[in-house]
Amino acid sequence: MAASIGGWSARHRWAALSIWIAFVVTATLVGNAVGTEKMRSWEGENGEAREAATVLEAAGFPDVAAESVLIQTRDGKAPADFRRVAEEVGRAVLATGRVENVRTPYSEEAPAPVSADGRSALVVFDMKGEGATAGERVRPVIDAVAQVQRAHPEFRIDQAGEASSDLMVGDALADDLTRAELLSVPLTFGILLAAFGALLAAVVPLVVAFTAYLGAVGLLALTSQLLHVDSATTNLMLLIGLAVGVDYSLFYIRREREERAAGRGRERALEIAAATSGRAVLISGITVIVAMSGMFLTGNGIFIGFAQGTILVVLTAVVGSMTALPAILSLIGDKIEARVVHGAVRRLTGRTWRRRLGGREGGGRVWNAILAAVLRRPFVSVLLAGGLLIGMAVPAFDLRTGQAGLADLQGDYPVVDTFRRIEAAFPADKAPATVVVTADDVTAAPVREEIGRFEERALATGEAVGPFGVAVNPDRTVAVVSFGLVGAGPSDEASERAVRTLREKVVPQTLGRVGEAHVYGSVAAVMDFNAQLGRTVPLVFGFVLLLAFVLLLVSFRSLVVAVTAIVLNLLSVAAAYGVLVVVFQYGWGEELLNFTSTGSIVSWLPLFLFVILFGLSMDYHVFILSRIREAFDRGMPTEQAITYGIRTTAGVVSSAAFIMVGVFAVFGTMSLLSFKEMGIGLAVAVLVDATVVRAVLLPATMKLFGDANWYLPRRLGWLPVLDHEPGGADEAEEPGGSGRDGGPDEPDALPGERVPVTAG
Repeated sequence: MAASIGGWSARHRWAALSIWIAFVVTATLVGNAVGTEKMRSWEGENGEAREAATVLEAAGFPDVAAESVLIQTRDGKAPADFRRVAEEVGRAVLATGRVENVRTPYSEEAPAPVSADGRSALVVFDMKGEGATAGERVRPVIDAVAQVQRAHPEFRIDQAGEASSDLMVGDALADDLTRAELLSVPLTFGILLAAFGALLAAVVPLVVAFTAYLGAVGLLALTSQLLHVDSATTNLMLLIGLAVGVDYSLFYIRREREERAAGRGRERALEIAAATSGRAVLISGITVIVAMSGMFLTGNGIFIGFAQGTILVVLTAVVGSMTALPAILSLIGDKIEARVVHGAVRRLTGRTWRRRLGGREGGGRVWNAILAAVLRRPFVSVLLAGGLLIGMAVPAFDLRTGQAGLADLQGDYPVVDTFRRIEAAFPADKAPATVVVTADDVTAAPVREEIGRFEERALATGEAVGPFGVAVNPDRTVAVVSFGLVGAGPSDEASERAVRTLREKVVPQTLGRVGEAHVYGSVAAVMDFNAQLGRTVPLVFGFVLLLAFVLLLVSFRSLVVAVTAIVLNLLSVAAAYGVLVVVFQYGWGEELLNFTSTGSIVSWLPLFLFVILFGLSMDYHVFILSRIREAFDRGMPTEQAITYGIRTTAGVVSSAAFIMVGVFAVFGTMSLLSFKEMGIGLAVAVLVDATVVRAVLLPATMKLFGDANWYLPRRLGWLPVLDHEPGGADEAEEPGGSGRDGGPDEPDALPGERVPVTAG
């Protein structure tokens, strides 16, 4: 199928390019017209917390953005004019016409708090209008507060709240993401240019990858109408799409250049590339998609959105690599090797870009030296490399997860610093919680009586802290009972015990008698999220491993190859987990990476990394195995096939790995700690996978297994036979198909050996 699609695209290049461009343009225009449907707040919750959040969204409670202004003395003394400054702040924000419900510490009703030491005070108010869009209207309020600050330099007067956070932090993070995305593209281009030394060879993979990303974003807008997505999904799509899209193009271009260097005609070279590298791209893409689809099993909106985005961008990258890329290569021809730094490279290396891009140098001295040493001592190599990865993975047993909070935002953000100073001046002695109650009429006497009984029993357990508050929606069908829990908040044992007591004992005996009642809040949400992950992680792991195993078994008709691939990929993932723990949990890389450790890894990352890394690891594995199996099917002994496969793929695997590591590492420079963890985790895993695993463990284990690598039980003999040879290679070259060097050449062979070839 891959050969047929690639061959048709090469022969009908203008039609193939027109179809691809029409798809990308149409998808982009339709996507922009429809718009991407963002995930609802309740879709990121799980369990009982999700049910409560769903009720609250539909209840019609006012959506209000609350703001606070912190007033503190700079010299640590409580001045006599504290009241005058607080009231001046109140008048200034009220004069903007953008706020309401302004309260100072000196208001007659519900005064704002003053710290226990008397050196800090708050002025609190609400933004007018919808809270979701308050960030768009808060700038005049921030300016008014800043004007009061300038008039009173002896004080620190800073604003923080939902609207100001949306404005300041949201803009900063958007700039952060934009910077990372803008850095990724030129970095990728630079690596491609260094690898190929040819401008077109560097541009073409980027064009294919970026157009695939644009098409995928357009498709996401359509699918998001059914399954809503998190706002970070498109950023993740660029990260993954750029990595896999460029990789797939590299595999394809490298093979086509090899065939041209071996004397094949232009059309024949493209056909062979389609039948070999195109097939490897197809298998790799399907494996990645299978791995990504495991996130659907979590039932969490964030993971479901990530799954949608990554699957779409990988799918479009595969389609683009199998259709648009052959058409582009057919159109450009040998001009793709037009050299831009030929002279400098020739002086440094003594090689021409023509020979290097054609891949006829056998992988380079370093790869050959490593491979020779590994194959001489395969058992020792497995012990050393396996021991290294296991040692790297050991810290993963101490992996602790936590929720993203203020500490997740690293860097110089004044609004975050203000939040931290508010927390320090007004330390919370309780974790906020609510019970969401639904009934036909929550103001009816029976419901009010049960609310009173709930308050009494909750206090009697010692797990709840007053005061209690009750809010009723306009339809009087939902009541929210607010109170405090003992403990420090999310992930605190005392707070979690309090939630369990309320859910299992107090609520069923009180509010549960008159309607539905759900305990909600940050503590309950974290508990439900962790419980959901605990239930679904084994399902996701099992699903991904089983389907990847079946796909590899069918593709290579080998039980040993499939099992070995699973084990090696798991070692890569485990090593990445270990590095994450050492760097971000133990804080060993704080100064280098410019962050402050929170002592934990953000809770959604381990599962996400497993799915992404397992899928991406298959890229190199499938590509290398395809070349090894191809050589074996052409009559080469197993050990020679291993050497041939590693040598002929060494250059492109190195280039692809450098690109992935570079793109992922850029995201490791971001201010959001969770993105730092994701970027560094992905970069380390890909680097380890492309070096230790593919250069050492893979050839060493295959050498130890020998011909047993291709073992397939007789009971599985019914599996389809997939030809790993470049189909039709026994046909004569078409007229005029001689290579650029004047005639056909054999593929790389071991010293003293001649690879059997049937072409020419």
